[in-house]
Amino acid sequence: MSAAQTFYLSRILGKKIYAGDTKPIGKLKDIVVDTSFERPKVIAVQVKIRKEIKYLDFSHLKIIKSNGKYTFQYNVFKEVSINEENTLFLAKQILDKQIVDTNGRKVVRVNDLRVAIVPTGAYLIAVDVGMEGLFRRIGIAKPIKKILSFFNMNLPSEFVLWDEVETINFPKLDIQLTKSYTKLVKLHPSDLADIIEDLDRGSKLAIFSSMDEERAADVLEEMEPETQIEIIKSMPIDKAADVLEKMPPDEAADLLDELQEEKAEELLEEMEREASQEVRELMEYSDNLVGSIMATDFIHFHPQQSVSEVINELKRLKPVNNTIYCLFILDKKERLLAYVSLRDLIVANPDVHLRHIMHKANNFVYDDDKTKRLPAIISKYNLLAVPVVDHDMKMLGTVVIDDVIDSLM
Repeated sequence: MSAAQTFYLSRILGKKIYAGDTKPIGKLKDIVVDTSFERPKVIAVQVKIRKEIKYLDFSHLKIIKSNGKYTFQYNVFKEVSINEENTLFLAKQILDKQIVDTNGRKVVRVNDLRVAIVPTGAYLIAVDVGMEGLFRRIGIAKPIKKILSFFNMNLPSEFVLWDEVETINFPKLDIQLTKSYTKLVKLHPSDLADIIEDLDRGSKLAIFSSMDEERAADVLEEMEPETQIEIIKSMPIDKAADVLEKMPPDEAADLLDELQEEKAEELLEEMEREASQEVRELMEYSDNLVGSIMATDFIHFHPQQSVSEVINELKRLKPVNNTIYCLFILDKKERLLAYVSLRDLIVANPDVHLRHIMHKANNFVYDDDKTKRLPAIISKYNLLAVPVVDHDMKMLGTVVIDDVIDSLM
């Protein structure tokens, strides 16, 4: 017989709690943790005493383990009040629920929880998301382990440390965390999109609604069309329009093309006029035309500008990666003349004008060309971006290699 140093939640739920050595006072229903600590600290146990629910101070509870069984003794009966703002009920709000493993970047189901007891208290340290935890819950883990041992096999364990866990806000259970989704916001938009797609509808919307508009736009762009539509339809019109305005116009156009015409028009009307007009123009292209996948955000300069002026402007703009594959040179009527690469700028004298280092733009496509032309052009000339022009050579946008790959896939 010894004091327990760790225990699983499933092993203690429903167990009797004794006052001293012999007198049972009730049954343990749940464990309450305080989330304001670095790791959730156990502060109370929820106990059913006759027909009442009471919360007892965990620090006065002695957990004894003997022959694989737990006994709970209270020498000092002390009730505590629960501040719901910083607390979680492990059985009610975490067990059997979805969480995000931020290290593995995936959604998993909690089969059990592990608590460690140290001199400073008891802390939630990990969640069990493997088969062993599930079998432990239904009381057959030990017999299955015994059977597997005859075949020199083990029951696989799968734990996620609490440091790598993000709980999901379940509105029906009114879970409130001190810092909502602080671990999720650090993930790459593509990883976060994959995670959100695996969640139930309520959790998808809860996480998506917690993001600012720019972050939401980045994540929405990475999602599958079905999830994009589900989320946009579920958002208030004004909020959805704000997010669409932050997306690249070609991505927003693709999304709106998938919506019913009435819904798409409602969103376009809510968007700012300039952004709405840009998206409308892209939506007019059929899917097999270059214009349907071109990005209208591109960086351009004029031949008389110096290298130093261009570099200073790039520092001010802080453009995203796919807009600086190539820097295009236009005339005063916005017709395509030439291009320069970042390498050209870096190796050139700061006082040199672009007209002395630019390369004539011989490789371009028209907005009404078929998209099937693009792979051959990109492959033949090793291009990262292809300029798109109208038949008067006015620059309309670019098609970057990423969009060509997406289109082919």
